[in-house]
Amino acid sequence: MRELLQFFIRNSKWFVFAIYVVASCVLLFTFNPYQHHVYLTSASRIAGGVYGAANHVTSYFNLRENNEDLNRRNVTLQNEVLALREQIQTLRERHADTSQILPMARHYDFIVCHVINNSVMRPYNYITVNKGSNDGVAPEMGVIDQNGVVGIVNVVTPNYARVISVLNPHFRFSCKIKGDESFGSLVWDGKDPRFAVLEELPRHTVCHRGDTVVTSGYSAVFPPGLPVGIVESNNASDNDNFFSLRIRLLSDFTKLNNVQIVRNNNAAELNMLDEANSRTEGSVTDN
Repeated sequence: MRELLQFFIRNSKWFVFAIYVVASCVLLFTFNPYQHHVYLTSASRIAGGVYGAANHVTSYFNLRENNEDLNRRNVTLQNEVLALREQIQTLRERHADTSQILPMARHYDFIVCHVINNSVMRPYNYITVNKGSNDGVAPEMGVIDQNGVVGIVNVVTPNYARVISVLNPHFRFSCKIKGDESFGSLVWDGKDPRFAVLEELPRHTVCHRGDTVVTSGYSAVFPPGLPVGIVESNNASDNDNFFSLRIRLLSDFTKLNNVQIVRNNNAAELNMLDEANSRTEGSVTDN
């Protein structure tokens, strides 16, 4: 014990120096936007390489489960393809113009990627995927899996991307009850990774336990109608105009494997329109 104390005393100057260096770096990268961006980009690039190497090893242990999941998804897709073919054939038999229906699918493209790091028990959870700017990924693109919404892209490097998970209170997005046009904001309350809260629903919204919650489509991030979760219960609220619902998420964040990044081909045009609307509102307010 005495030798240990003597060691700390002899090297006390170096320990103090190290503490000052760490404190200065924390202050520099936390309170300066440019340095903070550089830190996030560099850290994501390094962490992505480490997570990718580790994932190559651990992924072999999940091959059987992944194959079973792929088989289930293939069956579901085959059934959907057959149903779509029957609908298209019915439209053709009725002499309907299908040219106005089929191109709607081209509004969105999907980039398939693999989850190489994921957290679910932290106060603010993030996901790392193995696709980046070289693959066409950009910030503010939505991320989904075969079950529902997963998150939104936050930081992008050439080969990797960091995603803000739905299990992150900083991320909220517009949802509605399927079959009802009233919408609210879905956000995680930081408690259980299986549940989230759909807030700010108007009091006149009609819903029941077991109803499906889907994306509203009121943004350029997610297409309308994507599944999100199932209504579990009604949360009490003191507000007379709005109420909230407890939602069981459809995506199992503890078993994320393959996900898809949603690329809206009309995002640039929609963003320009939003900016124009913001400028117009600002000029009206100034007057």
